[in-house]
Parts: sequence; C-alpha cells; structure tokens
Amino acid sequence: MKLTAEILDIKGVGPDTPESELVDLARNGQETAVREIIRRMNPKLFRIARGIVDSDAIAEEVVQEAYLIAFTRISEFRSEAKFATWITRITLNAAKMHLRKIRPTQEYDSINEPKNLDVSVVAFPGAKTANPESEQGRAQFRALIESAVTQLPSTLRVAFVLREVEGMSVTAIAEDLEISAITVKTRLFRARRHLRGALEEKIKGGFDSIFPFDGLRCANMANSVIEILNTATGTEK
Repeated sequence: MKLTAEILDIKGVGPDTPESELVDLARNGQETAVREIIRRMNPKLFRIARGIVDSDAIAEEVVQEAYLIAFTRISEFRSEAKFATWITRITLNAAKMHLRKIRPTQEYDSINEPKNLDVSVVAFPGAKTANPESEQGRAQFRALIESAVTQLPSTLRVAFVLREVEGMSVTAIAEDLEISAITVKTRLFRARRHLRGALEEKIKGGFDSIFPFDGLRCANMANSVIEILNTATGTEK
C-alpha cells in the first residue's frame, strides 16, 4: 500500500470527515486519511487490546499489528459493514493470537481466574480539580483501577473494558467477541464481583480515564504504521 500526502478531496480530511470517506481515501493511499483513522481508533483499539494482554507495551504491538493487517488488506473490506467493527475484530484476533503464543497450553476462554485480588483502596476525589494534591490522588487512583482490572482473567477483562470503558452494549460486545449475550453478562457479573469488594465505592466516574492512548503515543502510532506501510511497498518493488 503506497501512501501519498496529497489532499485528494476539496474539503480535506479532519474530525468531521465521515468514516466511509476516510476509508475510500485510505484505499487510494491517502496518508492524511490513514492518520485520521488511526487517530480516531487508537483509544478504543488500545483499550480493547489492553483488556486482553497484560501490558501497555504488548497492547501497542497488537494495535500496530492490527493496523498493518487492516491497511494492507483494506481492499478486502466490504463497505456494507462498518470499518470500525472490522478493525475491532482484527484487533481482537491479533490480541488473542498473542495470548495463545504466550499461553500455548490454555485456550483463550479457559484462562484460570486469580484466587484473589490483592488491591488496597485509597481515598480519592471524584472530580478533576486544579489542586495538585487532588490531581496526584486522581492519578494514583487511576493506577489502582488499572492494576485491579489488569488482574482480572483476560476473558473477563476484555468484556469489562468494552462495557465500562468503551460503553458498548451487551449485544455489541457479544457480536465483537463472537459469543452469546448471556456469556457477556456472565463475564461482566464475574468481573464486577472480583472488583466490588475493594473498589465499588471508589471507582465511580473513574473508568473513562483508564488506559489512555493519546497525545504523543497516538501520533507515534500513526507515524510507525505509515513508515512500515511505505517500507513494505518499497520492498515489494
């Protein structure tokens, strides 16, 4: 896939450009469209990957792999489906494949649950404030939430992240994970049960800020994907 930085449409590409237009432009190799798709999808895909794998670094690798698969096979994408749904499934599959590589004797759906969550609770203000001490407390609490969520079995964790962080419906989660809605509800119940004792009264309003993926990390992901795509194209020649 050879990318070009030329602007092919009169209006240009930006936050208001419809997904379908971005996909068409990306098919034609427009770098700006690829960057905009990555910018939009980064937070969700990173959180999904992080819901399955055990570290931020591995999650970034999974997301980059998903982008490379999607953009090198974008000609296979059928416009009657949503691109966001398509690349979400690619990310899920990439994350599951990684998990199987490091846990070859376990199936993704049968990963053992931890016997307990060794999590301590700290007092934490519910709203953002300019007070440095409160901001520090907010950061500490976010780390506490991330630690607790990370300790969940991956099958429970990804369902929990999709529901509580991404705000997806049970039906949408079931479709993305290719499981039944009843299974999704069961996993959500079990995930909440694991977290409730230590965190129930402390996490309200905090899920929207965990596992962030923006700023420089977001820009670096776009640069890395585009560099690899261009290098691969040059190698093919």
